[in-house]
Amino acid sequence: MTFTKKDEECLARHGLLAETIADLIGPHCEVVIHSFKSFEDSVVKIVNGHHTGRKIGAPITDLGLKVFREFEETGVMAPKSYFTKNKDGSLMKSTSCILTGEDDRAVGMFCININLSHPFPEIMKTLMPGNLETTNLQTSENFSTSPSDIIEQALSTAIHDIENNASVNAKGRKKAITRILFDNGIFEFKEATTIVADGLQITRHAVYKYIREFKSQLKIQK
Repeated sequence: MTFTKKDEECLARHGLLAETIADLIGPHCEVVIHSFKSFEDSVVKIVNGHHTGRKIGAPITDLGLKVFREFEETGVMAPKSYFTKNKDGSLMKSTSCILTGEDDRAVGMFCININLSHPFPEIMKTLMPGNLETTNLQTSENFSTSPSDIIEQALSTAIHDIENNASVNAKGRKKAITRILFDNGIFEFKEATTIVADGLQITRHAVYKYIREFKSQLKIQK
């Protein structure tokens, strides 16, 4: 199959997604990207390939060919997940999704395989906080459906952090709070300036002044 530049770009931009998914699910998860440019050496990206013993340059599987053929015939891009067994007998839960490039042509496939042969407590351990890999990665995230809720929660958290920071004097606290919100991207929301100004009991002009100052500092650092 001849690829265009857009086809190549489609596969390339999914590489980071493969790394991200494997990192999220953990070491028991293999993520593979196949290129339909050549079925004989279709694997162009693989994370945790030790589960199947494959490396870059490995061929597409028989089931992968079936998924490709079904897409060509029916347009189904993502068949339902399924269970299969690896060549060593390991039970795998897998899913695949066709990747399309220019003119919606199938150019590759994104596959996730979770190895379920390990003891379940071992698998769960990698998904929970408290292990060596995640102890220092715990953070908070506000999954609100309202931008104003996200802004207000971020403001509340920033206020709490600064009020408990003895190194910040009373005079500089509002600016320090605004800096935290700026660094966290909160002012990308249109409502942020007004909500922050009201919450800190300062004018919007003062907030804009702080933001201009922060941006100038970033330009100097660059």
